[in-house]
Amino acid sequence: MPIDSYRVFALKYAHHERLASENFLGGDPHDGPMPLDYFVWVIRNEARLFLVDSGFDAAMARQRGRTLTHPVEQGLARLGIRSESVEDVIVTHMHYDHAGNRELFPRARYHLQDREMAFCTGRCMTHAVLRHPFEHGDVQAMVSRVFEGRVRFHDGDSELAPGLSVHWIGGHTAGLQVVRVQTARGWLVLASDASHFYANLQQARPYPIVYNVGDMLEGYARAVRLASSESHVIPGHDPAVLQRHAPYERDTGGWIVRLDVPAG
Repeated sequence: MPIDSYRVFALKYAHHERLASENFLGGDPHDGPMPLDYFVWVIRNEARLFLVDSGFDAAMARQRGRTLTHPVEQGLARLGIRSESVEDVIVTHMHYDHAGNRELFPRARYHLQDREMAFCTGRCMTHAVLRHPFEHGDVQAMVSRVFEGRVRFHDGDSELAPGLSVHWIGGHTAGLQVVRVQTARGWLVLASDASHFYANLQQARPYPIVYNVGDMLEGYARAVRLASSESHVIPGHDPAVLQRHAPYERDTGGWIVRLDVPAG
């Protein structure tokens, strides 16, 4: 495997029961169960390790009415990773389910878009409907990291390492970024909340938590262009991710899967 080809893992850490009408702007005429799974992602090769997003903890799960299934640190441990050893965390955006676990990665450098930091600390947060998915403690923690020299800001597209880059998409938040990664089966795009479900992207139906609908719609096409194919785009919350990819180990019960091997 070349040095710039990565193994990529999706780790489910939480779950939330909800209806399809809650997952599409304008609702869904064929309403029925359409739950959310919550993931973080690990990208690694012989030289580097990156964590994509940091999830939330048990206290936040209780506060937000979510079910914590496997704490993030437990999933990392199954991969032989100690949270205190993680040196790079890519934050796709600053919503509570992607930027929590504030004390878990004391050595990490955080990668964030300029626009996202401006968004979550600026005038848009005076509007309750826009600030609801953010936690002020997560935002305060990121500001503290800035002053500690532990944040690397990115403006649009940026290569973090050979075969690994971030790309601004926007839409869901002002500064949402996706992650493009070279693997043995081609270029994957970890879409995070650029597409919560496969259906959002495939049907061009926006998710209802949205800052800019136009950017969200354009983001679906851009994610596909960045990937080797549409099937190489990994949505951020779809339980089907666990069915479409190979389990990391049989005894993980399917809650950790490999994304860098051909989908099942």
